[in-house]
Amino acid sequence: MKAKGDAGLHHLEAFLEMLSAERGASVHTLDAYRRDLLDYSGFLRARSRGLANGTAADIRAFLVSLSEAGLKASTQARRLSALRQLHRFLLDEDVRADDPTSAIESPKRGRPLPKIVTEVQTQSLMEAAASLDGPEALRLLCIVELLYASGLRVTELVTLPLAAVSGERRMLLVKGKGGKERLVPLGTPARDAIAAYQKIRLHFLPASDRAQRFLFPSRGKEGHLSRRRVAQLMKDLAVRAGMDPRKLSPHVLRHAFASHLVAHGADLRSVQQLLGHADIATTQIYTHVQDERLRRLVTEKHPIVSRRKR
Repeated sequence: MKAKGDAGLHHLEAFLEMLSAERGASVHTLDAYRRDLLDYSGFLRARSRGLANGTAADIRAFLVSLSEAGLKASTQARRLSALRQLHRFLLDEDVRADDPTSAIESPKRGRPLPKIVTEVQTQSLMEAAASLDGPEALRLLCIVELLYASGLRVTELVTLPLAAVSGERRMLLVKGKGGKERLVPLGTPARDAIAAYQKIRLHFLPASDRAQRFLFPSRGKEGHLSRRRVAQLMKDLAVRAGMDPRKLSPHVLRHAFASHLVAHGADLRSVQQLLGHADIATTQIYTHVQDERLRRLVTEKHPIVSRRKR
């Protein structure tokens, strides 16, 4: 159910679509975000504001109202988390130039690590895609190879122009958030997958002129493959590879790209550039992934553990 009178609600729907396509959020999760953010939207509407232009003062007042209504601290923290993610999305999409939640303190909670797949699981995904036949299979393998080889955001992937991979390019020019461009190296497996897919690309090419320019054309109104469709392809591939489909999304492969690089000794500055992060603080999450891996390694493999089990 959509609230009436809030012109900013289309931003909410765009945010939820991003959560579904890029992060693989479940229907239950999306419904929870929608309820929390519609509640906030109603609070703002009473203050004659829209969802996209609330201030830090509005957010503080909203949190106070939750406390006065007797909501638990964990519930307040969850709703603040939803607001943070929404406002980061609005900032990334250039809907607004600031993030009012950055000035809001929240309860200290354990920092969640990004979902990742192991190198063995990634290889299983590649093998599952390569075992299929036909144009759909070649496109799928190209998508998976590109996501893992380059750390692309799914939006960057589906909007890649055909010109970006013309010839025998060893570097991929990617236009990221805010129109910022970056170069990402392409390894041999990714180049081979692109070459094989290009031979059958006409199979997916509709008559519209708009679709001609995209590497992954589609009959959809945008002219290119949708983020939602790519997310569904990842779920289907996970099943074929014997993995839990809830644990795989395009964004998970982006995390795998970065975390595997760090695990093999890549420095954070280089990973930051490859991912297109504006702030290295965003990239630092991958050191925590590595720290957790090392902690498990010591906990499970150190000789002292085996001695205690005797």
